[in-house]
Amino acid sequence: MNMKVCIAEKPSVARDIAEVIGAKQRKDGYYEGNGYQVTWTFGHFCTLKEPHDYYEQWKFWRLEDLPMIPPSFGIKLIENSGVQKQFKIIETLVQACEEVINCGDAGQEGELIQRWVLLKAKCAAPIKRLWISSLTVEAIRDGFQNLKASEQYNNLYAAGSARAIGDWLLGMNATRLFTKKFAQGKVVLSIGRVQTPTLAMIVQRQKEINAFVSEDYWELKTIYRETEFTAAIDRLKTPDKAAKGLAYLQEHPFEVTSFEKKDGKEGNPRLFDLTALQVEANKKFGFSADDTLKYIQNLYEKKLTTYPRVDTTYLSEDLHPKIAGILQDMTPYSALTAPLLAAPIPKLKTVFDDKKVTDHHAIIPTGQHPGGLPLEEKRIYDLVARRFIAAFYPECKISNTTVLGKVGQVPFKVTGKQIIEPGWKEVYANDVKEKKEGEEEEKILPHFEVGESGPHTPRIHQGKTSPPKAFTEATLLRAMETAGKQVDDEEMRELLKDNGIGRPSTRANIIETLFRRKYIEKKKKNIYATQTGMDLIDTIQTELLKSAELTGQWERKLRLIEKGEYAMDTFKDELIQMVVDLTKEVKTASYKFITIAPDPPPVPEEKEKPKKEPKPKKVVVIEEMQCPKCKTHPLKKGNTAYGCANFKECGFKLPFEILGKKLTDKHITDLLTKGKTAKIKGLKVPGSEEEREGKLELGADFNISMT
Repeated sequence: MNMKVCIAEKPSVARDIAEVIGAKQRKDGYYEGNGYQVTWTFGHFCTLKEPHDYYEQWKFWRLEDLPMIPPSFGIKLIENSGVQKQFKIIETLVQACEEVINCGDAGQEGELIQRWVLLKAKCAAPIKRLWISSLTVEAIRDGFQNLKASEQYNNLYAAGSARAIGDWLLGMNATRLFTKKFAQGKVVLSIGRVQTPTLAMIVQRQKEINAFVSEDYWELKTIYRETEFTAAIDRLKTPDKAAKGLAYLQEHPFEVTSFEKKDGKEGNPRLFDLTALQVEANKKFGFSADDTLKYIQNLYEKKLTTYPRVDTTYLSEDLHPKIAGILQDMTPYSALTAPLLAAPIPKLKTVFDDKKVTDHHAIIPTGQHPGGLPLEEKRIYDLVARRFIAAFYPECKISNTTVLGKVGQVPFKVTGKQIIEPGWKEVYANDVKEKKEGEEEEKILPHFEVGESGPHTPRIHQGKTSPPKAFTEATLLRAMETAGKQVDDEEMRELLKDNGIGRPSTRANIIETLFRRKYIEKKKKNIYATQTGMDLIDTIQTELLKSAELTGQWERKLRLIEKGEYAMDTFKDELIQMVVDLTKEVKTASYKFITIAPDPPPVPEEKEKPKKEPKPKKVVVIEEMQCPKCKTHPLKKGNTAYGCANFKECGFKLPFEILGKKLTDKHITDLLTKGKTAKIKGLKVPGSEEEREGKLELGADFNISMT
């Protein structure tokens, strides 16, 4: 049979592809028709072998077995019955076909997932690659007319492999090393190539906050012609000095020494890459990086926006002719797009640049009509849509005014800013302004003549110095992107991206991991290091593991592998050497044991009425709970249920949905810890139409019934 087998990364994408290429018959685990068979994976099917797959004794965590360096790295199928069943289908199709088309997600991770599956399935047929930036019918059709040779992406695959092997070598060895050497009780000290430097940045900031002592200061201000000026001298450290200063000011008139008005412009905001979108969504809506990634991924799969896991803010030049069409199709925004469509769309250097675009371009709308979206996705779509429109608006023209004056010998200053033509700011006219630290307010100053002078009203302003700010997810993402360097300039940020910590698509996951391991915690929007997180970083003497710079250099090497400018084997050898050195160093280190710290007492909020302290909530991670039936294995999350990690023998499982009701984490935790839930509304009993209210109970037979 002369079939071409297409493998997509998930069932929904396979369905879209099958629809476009005419594979209309639904079979078990694939679609068929028109000479194609379209099948799918769902995320990672294969993983690097675990230590015990290489040698029996590596099953046990023993210092003397470290470092573990496998002679060569192997992959294996994930132990999951759904994965194994679907893999058999892929294997059968691949071995009987004449050509395979890899339709995986068009990025490093996607390439790795599919290549490993094809490797495991012993694929001997020639392979082509579908490489697309959106899932619209047009994009899929174009993609199939321009299939690429699989070899074109060998470097991408090599970089993906090198990354996985690097993470294995460091993560497996360092985690066991530190846990065996420094942990007490059942504590596991998890160390990772990206998570540890990220944690180190948060701990560093935490220490600065903890060590900060607030000081009072006094400033001299005065009002002249209804305008408030501030003394341009160092802050005064004592009330005494301030009082003397005030007395001095009262004896002299105010004189204007300089009046300067400069026209300037505020450049348009850049299009979004994933990090910028996560930053914006965290600032505006408090969304976590992980949630934003989920919402934008959904919008991509709904064909409303382009491929999200990108780290460029540019578009390729060949998109220029298509922009007007996309704007035209964005009917909900027609009031904003009308002025743009009245003239040709400019080909701006800040938007179009082939040199800045590798596999994908910035995240933009596809122009398809967004209907019936959940609120969160609607908000994210709106961010992307407005940013896209704003990029093509005229610049915002402003004028900055600086007025200098003096009272006797004391210099004074005030600055003002005025918007002359709002330009792109019209797109955000309804937004609530947030004032940035030290940013000039938009205030219009009267006209002053140099040399004029007159009476004024001086006063003393008392303030307190403020501590360094805690990270929020927005500022943490930015710090990861620039490996901890404070950078506000867009151009500079672009240059540093190659050396960031982690990749845009994995950063959200890293932050979640640190929360899950209780190394960091969130209060309101702020992120703080826990005592455990601080102890862990203090125990690590090896700068290598904590340094954002070094992780950044690894990232750069991985990028070079992707570009074919660095050999994967060299990278591997360097890592092995590092792991060997690290092991030697830690084995001889002095001891300091770490235990998981109890929750710290809540930090009192500033000057609010004393509230009763709520009991600290215990965070329960279902996957860390024990199976209630065999009581020896943890629970694992499957596709439709939580089940015992040793399901084959034990057989316990707890579905996500029972009697038509999707269970919350609390319901599941209650069932596992208390044996029953509180009352739940809306349960549907088979054979009866009406919804009932009742409790779910975990019986002695470990089945669930309603009471």
